[in-house]
Amino acid sequence: MSPFLRKVKTASGATAVQIVEKKHGVRTILEHLGSAHDEAELAALMQVGQEKLHVNQPLLDLPTRGGVQAGAAVIEAKQSKLLVDVIRAAWRRLGFDVIEDEAFFQLVLARLVEPTSKLDSIRVIEDLGLRAPHRNTFTKALRRCADKEYRDRIAHACFQHVWTDQGGDLSLLMYDVTTLYFETDTEDSLRKVGFSKERRVDPQIVVGLLVDRTGFPLEIACFEGNKAETQTIIPIIKAFQARHGVADMVVVADAGMLSTTNLEAIDAAGLRFIVGSRVTRAPHDLAKYFHWHGNAFTDGQVIDTITLRRQKADPDQLKTRAEPVWDPAAHPAAWRAVWAYSHKRVARDRKTLAAQRDRAVAIVDGDRPAKKARFVKTTGQSATLDDVSLQRAADLVGLKGYVTNITSTVMPAGEVITSYHDLWQVEQSFRMSKSDLAARPIYHYLRDSIEAHLTIVFTALAIARDLQVRTGWSIKRIVRALRPLQHVTITLAGRQLQAEPMTPDDVAHMLDRAGH
Repeated sequence: MSPFLRKVKTASGATAVQIVEKKHGVRTILEHLGSAHDEAELAALMQVGQEKLHVNQPLLDLPTRGGVQAGAAVIEAKQSKLLVDVIRAAWRRLGFDVIEDEAFFQLVLARLVEPTSKLDSIRVIEDLGLRAPHRNTFTKALRRCADKEYRDRIAHACFQHVWTDQGGDLSLLMYDVTTLYFETDTEDSLRKVGFSKERRVDPQIVVGLLVDRTGFPLEIACFEGNKAETQTIIPIIKAFQARHGVADMVVVADAGMLSTTNLEAIDAAGLRFIVGSRVTRAPHDLAKYFHWHGNAFTDGQVIDTITLRRQKADPDQLKTRAEPVWDPAAHPAAWRAVWAYSHKRVARDRKTLAAQRDRAVAIVDGDRPAKKARFVKTTGQSATLDDVSLQRAADLVGLKGYVTNITSTVMPAGEVITSYHDLWQVEQSFRMSKSDLAARPIYHYLRDSIEAHLTIVFTALAIARDLQVRTGWSIKRIVRALRPLQHVTITLAGRQLQAEPMTPDDVAHMLDRAGH
């Protein structure tokens, strides 16, 4: 039997209105719409119920089960007020209201609720029950992003939020890059074909993101699509320092940032760093260990040693068993290296290695197209399996290295490893921006428009991160829960009535945590 409306007298004398369904003689309450204390409220609740049952009828005058008439009522407006209020509250809490631009706020709101084009954002805003501006107003808002330095003001507010509201914990910052491609074959001064993390050959830009240890965004910048990752970290860090006057911090980045020039520049700026090391460095960094102990490791073993910046290792180092303890004065041509071994990583590395070997064998046997692959040695037109490289890689499974300029007296090896593993926070922020916030600027082609788009994504990411930390819910889950909960304005017999949505318990608890 189809769902129908049911009225029930409560102990207080009010009349509860419910949407119920009856199957096999069992009645199930699908939704409690509220309780009415007079005829006008009852008519309004009945009208809301009819609207839910017959969503395509703006003017309803249908009988309920048993012939009860709901009354001629007109729905004047519907608004996802809870959702808008929660996002606007986060906007104000983060200090973004220093930008007094409702059109810019609505572009950020649309990016959080349903990422789409600038033009289609008008539909999203109207669906939420707000009055959307003309598309030209949105276009002008994008121009104001550059003219009035919105990103600088948002970045300053983000910094103040972390510094003030989160106790000023800026001791550890994470950095990573991603690529965003465009639906075009035409390159320009910014959009260039380069190494794509999405394995595409379209023109792209490189985007660098700096976040705190919780993944909250602090700085964003875009670079030419063919710019090497290693050439992006220094400009971002210098911009962050210049903007906020921060001198003492640890920057964490993955192995893609590992270049001697980069690390020396970070060190010269008076900053500390922790970066991932490439496993190919292990035979050099651990030469002393391999000489004295072979390739036998125990689960959880950590080796604290040094890694040379440029020159080759001194053969005489193998005469002593003890690993050197890095000191910047004693080892000016080296950095500190920490290597860790785990059985869990062994299993993961062996699985990856087996897949790479199978791919190489398939190429050598002619079962796969000939292309550059690990463990394939090409001589002229022939391809053979590189058994030496394969065995060398097999000997290093389970090892993970970290390079830093922080002495062991300041940060023990275990803390270096833990700090590096917080890098997943920036990776999660990138995933959030590329999936939940659909950061890829499909239609923009002017640099100012691309920069404005990234400012909107950066702002939306900060709000999404703040709400996730407070509520434990992702922005996608928050939108899915709150968007259908609409406040309804009804006109009945010349009288305007307001009906609020029924809030499920889990949603109510989330709203409490969000500060609503």
